[in-house]
Order: sequence, then structure tokens, then C-alpha cells
Amino acid sequence: MLGEVARSQSVSVNTDRLVNMLVKGFPADVFGTNCYVVATGPGEQCVVVDPGIGVIDRLNALIEEHRLHPAAVLLTHGHLDHTFSVTPVCGARGIPAYIHPDDRELLEDPSKAINSVDPRMLLGGLEWSEPDDVAELTDGAVVSVAGLEFTIDHAPGHTRGSVLFRVPGPESVEVCLSGDVLFAGSVGRVDLPGGSMDAMIASLRDKILPLADETVVLPGHGPATTIGRERATNPYLLQVAEAGTVS
Repeated sequence: MLGEVARSQSVSVNTDRLVNMLVKGFPADVFGTNCYVVATGPGEQCVVVDPGIGVIDRLNALIEEHRLHPAAVLLTHGHLDHTFSVTPVCGARGIPAYIHPDDRELLEDPSKAINSVDPRMLLGGLEWSEPDDVAELTDGAVVSVAGLEFTIDHAPGHTRGSVLFRVPGPESVEVCLSGDVLFAGSVGRVDLPGGSMDAMIASLRDKILPLADETVVLPGHGPATTIGRERATNPYLLQVAEAGTVS
């Protein structure tokens, strides 16, 4: 619903060049939203990215399996399919959630981004509340957490506060957690409240296309990809690169 691509399949990450870095992901029960865990290795602190609907049990099992210690939750944007479990994940561990200020209102009231589905249907009668500790993200800033350094790229279009999280991996391979900005073969929809085609074009041109071809992209829905693959095959990126427009 909230993402253009919602495939119920495992996240495939080529880890051959990501040795000494632990990156795990799985799709949520609803909308196939990818939830990720990123750490420097087993037994270390980690960050949780986009804990969606029905992820708690699998997330806890993943954390236990790799003996991880969550230090923060990073939110690529404020849509409910990416934020549904943020409060219980943060509350159980006393950790902060990070979100861009332009989507902070969606963390306070997720119904502001939904124009076709009653959010009460997704909440299942639960009363919504945002985490106790919310930190706001700034374009170009570096968030140092769990022994990792995440560069923040504000990339509006899908929502006003969508961001990319870029983190250096081994052998100079960068990992980009792209949320619903960029998917394998597609981009995020722009027809929901806060969406903008003009902003999406600018984000693809100014934030996505300058990234190195070998950058590993972990999207909010669907399988992992690389910037090089998307630069060569993604029809939206091809149109932006050629004409600066997306039809």
C-alpha cells in the first residue's frame, strides 16, 4: 500500500565484500516492508532500521541469534508500514528513534499520510504512541551509533521527510538503506499525502545518481540491488539521467 513494491521474499545481500559487517533483513508480515539490523559484527551493538508490522518476534530472534544489543532505531520515513513497531522496540530497550523532522508529524499521527486505509485497521485496536526518545535527522549530518557512522541524505518525494542512510562497509563498499526512495527496478510512489514527483526527480538526480556504482542498496521493499545495476536498468533513473524528468 504505502510502497510501490511489496514483495514477500527474503532480502538477498551480497556479503562477499561486506565481511566484518553484519547486515540482516527480512520482510514484515504486511506490505513486505524490509526490516534491517546493521552491526559491526555478532555480539556487538546494532541499529534496527524500519521495524514494520508484525516484526517483533522475528526481530527478537535475529537479535538473540547474533547476540546483538540494539542501540537505536533508524526510520527512513514516517509511513506506518515502516514505523509500526518502533515504539515497542525502543521502549523495551530504552533507545532512541531517529527520523527527519519533516516526517515527525507522521510519527505522532500516522493517519496523516494515509488517504485510502483507516489506520485503525492496521493498528488492530492498539492505541498509537510515538517513542519517548525521538531524535531528528539533518541532511548531510553523520549519526554515530553502534560503532557505525551513518550519513544522512534528505531525499523527499515519497514523503517530505524521506532519507537515505549511507554507511561505509569494508573495502570501501558503501551500503545505502534507501527506504522507499529507490527499489530494484522502480522508485517510491508519490501519490500519497506529502508525496511530490518534482521532489522525487530532484532526489534521484541529486542524491541517488551521484552514488558509486558498487554501492549496495537495501530498499524498503523487495530485493537488494546496487547503484550500478539501477543506473543501467532502472527506467526512472534512466529518464532522470537522460532528460531530468520522470513520466
